[in-house]
Amino acid sequence: MSAIAWAEFLCGPLEMGIVDLAEAVVPVRAPFGDEEAALAARLFNESGRRRGSMLDCMIGATALRAGAALATANPADFKRYLTAGLTLAG
Repeated sequence: MSAIAWAEFLCGPLEMGIVDLAEAVVPVRAPFGDEEAALAARLFNESGRRRGSMLDCMIGATALRAGAALATANPADFKRYLTAGLTLAG
């Protein structure tokens, strides 16, 4: 899980105890640094610079840099990044 997705998750709303459970399931988050930022900007520009999509670009960039498939409850939000090499899990 990217640190960006973790922040989005923590915005909730969350039931009591869910953060502890999530920390046990996903104890390490992938950082977001300069290289992820550059890739996120490229995804944003190449996918039409759509308002409200920058967080999705950041999450997608983190998965791409990690070489990981992205698991999401909202696959439609990330399909536009498949041409950049993003893989969706499941």
